[in-house]
Formats: sequence, structure tokens, C-alpha cells
Amino acid sequence: MTYFFETYGCEMNIAESASVEQLMLSRGWQKAEHPEEANIVVINTCSVRGSAEQRILGRLGYFEGVKNIRLGEIPSKIRLEDMKFAAEFFKKNGKIPLTLVVMGCMAQRLLDDLKNQYPVVDYVVGTFGKYKFGEIIQAVENGNKPFKIKDEETYTFAANSYEQGAFSTFVPIMHGCNNFCTYCIVPYVRGREVSRRVDQIFAELDFLSKANVKEITLLGQNVNAYKGEDGTNFPQLLQKICTHIDETKSSIKWIRFESSNPNDFSDELIEVIKKNPHICRGFHIAAQHGNNEILKRMNRKNTREEFITLAKKLRQNLPNCQLVTDLMVGFPGETEAQFQDILSLMEEVKFESSFMYFYNPREGTPAAKYENQIPLEEKKARLQKVIDLQSKHTSEVMQKCVGETIEVLADIVSRNDETELLGKTEQNERVAFKADKKLIGSFVKVKITDLQGNTFRGKII
Repeated sequence: MTYFFETYGCEMNIAESASVEQLMLSRGWQKAEHPEEANIVVINTCSVRGSAEQRILGRLGYFEGVKNIRLGEIPSKIRLEDMKFAAEFFKKNGKIPLTLVVMGCMAQRLLDDLKNQYPVVDYVVGTFGKYKFGEIIQAVENGNKPFKIKDEETYTFAANSYEQGAFSTFVPIMHGCNNFCTYCIVPYVRGREVSRRVDQIFAELDFLSKANVKEITLLGQNVNAYKGEDGTNFPQLLQKICTHIDETKSSIKWIRFESSNPNDFSDELIEVIKKNPHICRGFHIAAQHGNNEILKRMNRKNTREEFITLAKKLRQNLPNCQLVTDLMVGFPGETEAQFQDILSLMEEVKFESSFMYFYNPREGTPAAKYENQIPLEEKKARLQKVIDLQSKHTSEVMQKCVGETIEVLADIVSRNDETELLGKTEQNERVAFKADKKLIGSFVKVKITDLQGNTFRGKII
């Protein structure tokens, strides 16, 4: 039996796809080279932006054609040259049905409506229904007809989210969000915050150590709001993880976490990071905007001044740290002067990089009903100014690293040159350098000699 995943959206979706994949691998399934040849295709969806959902709907139309071809039914509107892998599979194997599963945030948002509107979908699995995948897999193995997935109210963490053979992996530690930013669909599709038990996290870390994983990223929609059943907060959890890694002589050396809310980035957390070399000095902290009135209308819990104070505090205590952020332009009612406050915030903080986007109304969120929606062309123009300024800052920040010798985790062979490896720094930057493939999965010292685009070039020491 074979499977194929198409995963859209955030790191949490990547982790959740990996956890389901582990179930399939444990039953002897193999990954198909092409989705058109698989017994089951899982589309893990995102609802953060409308464009993501539109893309997924297009894929559902495509897989309707694939499923027809796999059963020997070729509607006139389908061009076989567009689906050659499905056609070749049918020619070789005959009629073998394809099971299509849609999971994730879009599935949670639409649930039965998605199945009713798109009968091509066999199973709709919301964010709370993933525990049913064992039954789905068994049904496919036995050739049983699809069954209805009941929507649940309790989120269940998977035992692990390990990707086979990976040296870096995600470890979900909390799920959901209580903040209800007025533009964001996440609390409605992911639910309220729930934190994973410390012993479950440790069990996964021990599993990952046996798999020789070298780096983990702790995940949560609001990761530093973690609150364990025993009262453990996020800084305390980080300290416990660092201690556990040392005591068990774990293969894990680097710890990252994302995404962080600036309101929850406490002095206690900074002190824990400061005294633990396992914790990487690259932080993703969402600013979203630089104007206090817009931040208030977004229902963000911090001000511009508080964000700048946090950035200064991080750089004073952790001199080599790099900051990455999220920036949104074109929020309803945003004036030109308010937009300029984004640019001035960028000039003040000098982010190494940013996830930049314009406001996209999401049905069901308060901001979608706000007056004074910004015209699309104006949003695009403002976004381009942010992109241009960030490109300048990224180049300036990274150029300062040229000439330095830094530690790098070598993780893959370069696609452009098989004699080169690609690795990443503690700040999550990419470095290309000549080295033997046997060093993949190792930490090496590299002297940075050049910067090409957003990738360092270096020489192994």
C-alpha cells in the first residue's frame, strides 16, 4: 500500500502530516513517487488566507479527474496528457480506487459542507479528528467504503511527528490560541489553547534521540503561552528540556521554538535562553504592525513601544540573536501615515527577515466586517515597499556575518552542486560549502566567505 501527502500552510501542518505518515510507515506502507499512483492521498489544508483555500479547491478538481481515470472512466473534459501518471498506473494495474482525505484547518472550518460540495473527497478530518486515521488506514487496506468522521472537541497530540531520516524535526507542545486577533481564523479552526504533558514531550525527545535527531523545533500557534498540567510554564519547560537532554546524553543539540507572541516573551524566558547554549538564538516574534491604533483594532495585546523594548532587551542579553517577524499591510482603515509606522518599526528593529503579506479578509472573523477595506492595488503597492525595505535590511544584517566562523548543522546535499552541502546556522540561515556527504547530520565549523542572495557561502574549517 502506498500514500502521498500534499501539505499546505504552517509548520504545525508539516508536523501533523509527519505524525500521520508515521502511522502508515508502522503498518508497512510506502511513499508513492507521484500522488496519481498512491492508494491514499492526504491533503493537509490551511485556512489562514483565502488564496490557500482556492488552491486546495483546484487540487480537488484535479483529483476528481485522477480518481475517474484510476477507475477507467475518462470524461471528455479530461486531457490524458495532463494526468499521464494516473493513465499509466491504470494501464499497468487496472482498476484500483484512490482514497482522498482532506485534513487540517480548511477541513475543520467546512467539515460536512466540504464533503457535500466535493463528493470526490472520501474523508474530511478536522483538526480534532486526527486520531481516526488508524481506522481510515485500516479501511483502505480492507477495501471498505468510507465512513463518516465525527467532529470532536478535544485535541489529541500525536506520539511523535518525526520525518523518516530527518536530522531536524518538529515537536508540537501546545495547540490552539486564546488571543482572537480580529483578522485571524486560527482560534476558530484550531480551538482554545491546550498544552501537552511534559512526560509526553520527554518521551518524544527520547524517541528522537534514538533516531539520531540533532535539532528540534518546539511548535505551537502561541508557543510561549505553554502551560502544562503540573503548572509548568514555557520558560520552565525549556529549562526542563535542556536538563533532560544533558542528563540522557541525547543526540539533540539545538532547540528552536515558534511562533512566539511578543506579549508572552517574558524576562524569565530570556534568562533561561541566556544560560542554556542548547537554545538557538534565532527568534520568530510576530509584530504584525507598527501603529498602536492598528494593533489595538487587530486585538494585539502589545504596543509598538513594548515590541521595540523587547527587541532591545533580546539584543542586549543575547548579542548574536537574530529576529524574524510577521508584518501585515492594508488592515481595514489603515491610513498612509499608519502604514509608514510599519516602515519606521522595521528601521528601528532591523529584522533579519520577515513574513510579509497584505490583509486578506477571512469569513467569520471580526475584521472581515470592518469598514474602510483597503483597495487591492493599494495593498499590493504598500506590500512592495515593505518587501523592498526588508530585502535591504536582510542584506545588511547578513553581510555583517561575512568573515565570521560559525557552527553549522549540515543537513542536505546542494541541488546545484553535488560536491557541496547545505547547512543551517543557529540563527536558521542557510550556508553552502564544499564537503563530503558523510558529514550530513553533523555539526561543523564553517568560515563565511561570501553572501549570494540570502544564502551564505563558506569554507569548512
